[in-house]
Amino acid sequence: MFKTFFTKFCAAAALVAVFSHAFAAVDVNTANEDALRGIKGIGPAKAKAILDERTAHGPFKDASDLSKRVKGLGGHTVEKLQGEGLAIGPAKTDAASAQAKAAPAATGAQKNGPAVVVKK
Repeated sequence: MFKTFFTKFCAAAALVAVFSHAFAAVDVNTANEDALRGIKGIGPAKAKAILDERTAHGPFKDASDLSKRVKGLGGHTVEKLQGEGLAIGPAKTDAASAQAKAAPAATGAQKNGPAVVVKK
């Protein structure tokens, strides 16, 4: 009896995890490198390019702005990334849950914290 309960419980937990991941949006204007890399189609180089552009020139206004400012992200690519969960603007999930998914679990540290501007 315990074995069947445990099997059903594990199956239900896996199903919830899959669906919650499918609906979790990652906001390109607030996400760190780990969160961006969690989007299918964004690797380390693309995540760095997005972060560098956002740091240098501010948040992205819309999909068109993102595709114009980041080399290699054309209109079709941005559409595919949006289909994978990339959001441009406020994410549809609450900030705490998005931040918890983005931060490394073991350390709680964020790789790309706030930018520091040094003026000479």
